[in-house]
Amino acid sequence: MRNTLTAALWNLCCLLLLSNCSNKTTKSDTATKVFKVEEATIAEIHAAFEQGSCSCEQLVSSYLQRIEKYDQPTKLNAIVLTNPEALQIARELDEEYKRTKKLRKLHCVPLIVKDNYNTKGLQTTAGSLALKGFEPSEDAYQVHVLKEAGALILAKSNMAEWAFSPMVTISSIAGETLNPYNLEHVPAGSSGGTAAAVAANMGTVGLGTDTGNSIRGPSSHNALVGFRSTLGLTSRHGIAPLYLRNDVGGPIARTVEDATRILEVIAGYDPADPLTIHSQGKVPDNYLQYLDKNGLKGARIGIFRTLSERNPDPQVKALFEQAIADLKNLGAEVVDPFEVTNFDSLSKDQWCSVFQHDINAYLSSLGENVPVKNLQEIVASGKYSPYIEENLKYHLNQNDAPEEGGTTCSDAFHDKKRIAFREAVVAAMQKYKVDAIVYPTWNNPPAKVGDFKGYKGDNSQIIAPHTGLPAFTVPMGFTYNNLPAGLQFLGGMFDEPTLIKLTYSYEQGTRHRVPCAKFSEQK
Repeated sequence: MRNTLTAALWNLCCLLLLSNCSNKTTKSDTATKVFKVEEATIAEIHAAFEQGSCSCEQLVSSYLQRIEKYDQPTKLNAIVLTNPEALQIARELDEEYKRTKKLRKLHCVPLIVKDNYNTKGLQTTAGSLALKGFEPSEDAYQVHVLKEAGALILAKSNMAEWAFSPMVTISSIAGETLNPYNLEHVPAGSSGGTAAAVAANMGTVGLGTDTGNSIRGPSSHNALVGFRSTLGLTSRHGIAPLYLRNDVGGPIARTVEDATRILEVIAGYDPADPLTIHSQGKVPDNYLQYLDKNGLKGARIGIFRTLSERNPDPQVKALFEQAIADLKNLGAEVVDPFEVTNFDSLSKDQWCSVFQHDINAYLSSLGENVPVKNLQEIVASGKYSPYIEENLKYHLNQNDAPEEGGTTCSDAFHDKKRIAFREAVVAAMQKYKVDAIVYPTWNNPPAKVGDFKGYKGDNSQIIAPHTGLPAFTVPMGFTYNNLPAGLQFLGGMFDEPTLIKLTYSYEQGTRHRVPCAKFSEQK
């Protein structure tokens, strides 16, 4: 269901320039200054506030107009609902800045939030009609700290229902999201709504979740930056889980810098997520200090052909080879090939079916007003997309339950299989003395809409989710039919500073991010 603005508010929006913020002309001006919303970064937005060329209210109005103009008319279908309080919050943020003359870290940064994050007073459904109308009484931890930093929840985005699909973003609450670069193709899943909205400039940055692929895959498919941080660096409290033992929430953005600004706010210990105790002492005072354009100079990068050579599409392979050349040109020393001893055997049988346990615990935490209390009630309701029926019924018959401190089906710090896998990857990184390893985020371009057999080439499921290691994806270029591809960097535990340095240097040295032409006012 789409939450629409009232007629009065919409009329106010329409008085503002579409997709732009304009400054009042002074006597010395020869023309009206215009701040362009498309591709605007957090730093550029804050500079516009300081210069007076844009206000928070104008910024939010411009994004709301873009959602209204593009999301449904193009059938992109990235947004489930917009925040009806967004303009009022924007006015309050303008008043705050006028009063204090200070901008908070994320002052008036409009966020697109995946629909599995609890948002106080805003419908949260994890994509399911079974939760239609449910409004949580408190925000998820990440939403809470981002709002404290001044960010504004602009909209909730569509997702693969209950986060089940890494390939498509289809839900019973909102239907199917398409890829803004080519509407005949998928945006990947499960955070495809967030990625499509951010790629189409319907918000500044977004939040996704990643159990196996679901931040990095949609980011790769939509020419975006996606951070899956170290398991335990950020809290998952208040996020509807898929497999909590693997789940990570984090930023989807158009630039490494913007993703870093989000990570800087959400990283750290939260008592409500015990796994974050492992982050203590490992979070730097700030992450922005690691944004180094020359970060690849002298770095050693492992080329992980064990993944990149798994039947790649020729055009993705060509982009990857060009990426390797670019890494060299930017000053990196490449180790090619980079190999992990016993990789195939260590990476096998790492998944555990803990969805029923985790979703039941999540639903029970939501209070008496939640429409369904457990997985059995979800299945009995019949309120779900047909494509996930098999998944739901499978999990209904699985009773895997992680034990705190257990050695099987547990977290990355106690599960013996996961520890062994991680130790092998880390040992290889130490042996070859590399700062990170790289491989294509997907070996194949985005599949066509409706082609459920087109799920090929997803490299994100294999290492990071099981080892707990951080992995970032950045744009690598475009294949045929204007379809994006991504380059993934995987690093050591809690070594986000190095990944930020390397990905920022690669991004700045290649500039592969290109706006979606169909959604551009600057044609």
